[in-house]
Amino acid sequence: MDADSIIISIRKILRSVNLESKRIQKEHGISIPQLLLLTFLSKQPGFKATHKEVSQYLNLNSSTITGITSRLEKKGVIARVTKPEDRRVSFITLTALGQQLLKSTPKLMHERLAQKLQSTDPKKVKELEKAFSLVIEFMGIQDIEAAPVITVDEFNS
Repeated sequence: MDADSIIISIRKILRSVNLESKRIQKEHGISIPQLLLLTFLSKQPGFKATHKEVSQYLNLNSSTITGITSRLEKKGVIARVTKPEDRRVSFITLTALGQQLLKSTPKLMHERLAQKLQSTDPKKVKELEKAFSLVIEFMGIQDIEAAPVITVDEFNS
């Protein structure tokens, strides 16, 4: 594989992620990071998590999480609930409307990839990880913050 075919492969991945993100936004009215937050909450005990837990899971800074949660709260798919015994602590909670929305969304490309990687020989997965690390290093993008998936906003910036 030469340099051009590697670059074309990367562009193909970016384009696929971009198209998926636009489709989810158009069909369901939410972004991929918003969908990831809802999915995360759906897997938590009591369908709730702290702001910090969400931030750590999505690998995004606090202000980005605040923006995501504010938009989801306006849609009524999450609620912010204060802990009764300690009002300084609040949780982000998935609502019934959020659960309905989640049921209507398809499995994301990155989830299908994760399943494939889990069933692949660990040596091959390690080789792939090293190759991607090298590409990231060559591109000089080691310090860029990244959610588990690329979003349209990130793609276009």
